[in-house]
Amino acid sequence: MKLWEKETKVADIVERFTVGRDLEYDIHLAPFDVLGSLAHTEMLASIGLLEADEKETIHKELKAIYKSIEAGEFEMRPDVEDIHSQIEIMLTEKLGDVGKKIHSGRSRNDQVLVDLKLFMRAEIQELVVLTEKLFQRMSGLSEKYQSVLIPGYTHMQVAMPSSFGLWFGAYAEGLVDDLRMLKAAYEIVNKNPLGSGAGFGSSFPLDRKLTTELLGFDGLNYNVVYAMMGRGKAEKSLAMGMSAIAATLGKFSMDVCLYMGQDYGFLTFPDELTTGSSIMPHKKNPDVFELIRGKCNRIQSLPNDIAMVISNLPVGYHREMQLLKELIFPALEDLKQSLYVAEFMLEQIIIKEDLIEQPKYNYLFTVEEVNRLVLSGVPFRDAYKQVGLAVERGEFTPERTVNHTHAGSIGQLNLEEIATELKSVIAQFNFNKVEKALKSLVGE
Repeated sequence: MKLWEKETKVADIVERFTVGRDLEYDIHLAPFDVLGSLAHTEMLASIGLLEADEKETIHKELKAIYKSIEAGEFEMRPDVEDIHSQIEIMLTEKLGDVGKKIHSGRSRNDQVLVDLKLFMRAEIQELVVLTEKLFQRMSGLSEKYQSVLIPGYTHMQVAMPSSFGLWFGAYAEGLVDDLRMLKAAYEIVNKNPLGSGAGFGSSFPLDRKLTTELLGFDGLNYNVVYAMMGRGKAEKSLAMGMSAIAATLGKFSMDVCLYMGQDYGFLTFPDELTTGSSIMPHKKNPDVFELIRGKCNRIQSLPNDIAMVISNLPVGYHREMQLLKELIFPALEDLKQSLYVAEFMLEQIIIKEDLIEQPKYNYLFTVEEVNRLVLSGVPFRDAYKQVGLAVERGEFTPERTVNHTHAGSIGQLNLEEIATELKSVIAQFNFNKVEKALKSLVGE
């Protein structure tokens, strides 16, 4: 059951190898294949390649398939090659010759391209929602623990006072920049390749601007050759945006793993959110954050993994491009799960609020003492030497207070300003436009 098959049957071993894992991943593309076909057939009717009643008949059946997908009732048939084949075959079985008309003016190449772009666009929206939730959680913790001091480190050595508020706030602001990276990917993803065919256009008078509007894309991939070159480029761009979020989340997870250890003891979690040891009864392991760290490290290699598939390909379509699904689909699921579970864990984090009183943190406050002397009129170099000599002689006695008031410091976290930046970045995605277009397309 292949759309391209004629009289010669492909050898079973070749069929199994070339289909690969497409059926496993194409289920995720099912709703987007229907959306693409709705837009394409609307356009075909507008240029006279479908009669009005034929279009209505096709749309009625496509919308029924779409509803079955939304209801979780749709399944991939084991005897089809891909999602495009299955939906066209379903239409033909139900509608006869009318179903065979939907492929006019397109190739499986631009069909899978538009499916993937619609899929990636929807996945980006999910990532933005989950990232915003994690931001809000971190920002709330930053405000709550603004003045609860912890040691800051340079070279892994105790350096200067920080605070839980400063720590949580740093990662919250980092997520804002990560969404800027994801927005750049979104701009590349959110362009319409439909109508480029096999990468060389069509002799049909296709209205590509109409399908662009119907599918809620921001614009076209105009050049049909470049549209096909976008296979892989869009995935790599998305991978780079994902890797930015993963870098922030992985680094934060590493901090949590360190800070949970008894040598630090900065924070912990309820027992039911940690795991134990088969031999050591006392263990409370940070397995959740270790797995997040590992998944995020793997996601950071994703742009390179994609590059290794596409980098030496000449212009045009090549079959190994289907392997990109095996890279990007699981990585998206890993990142979404990691964002979700990280926010869940932070809802129940337990902070140690008096850890700074320990004698081992006495020297955290040397810079505070130098600055105090400078403010009293002592030249900086003299103040530095005075405090340094007191440390060498074991005579330094700290005042365990800080007075940081400038922008971005312990005393002024600027959480409102950072939240405003986040709102500005998210607004630029303009998801409302997409949702409105797709609701109109499926008749909701």
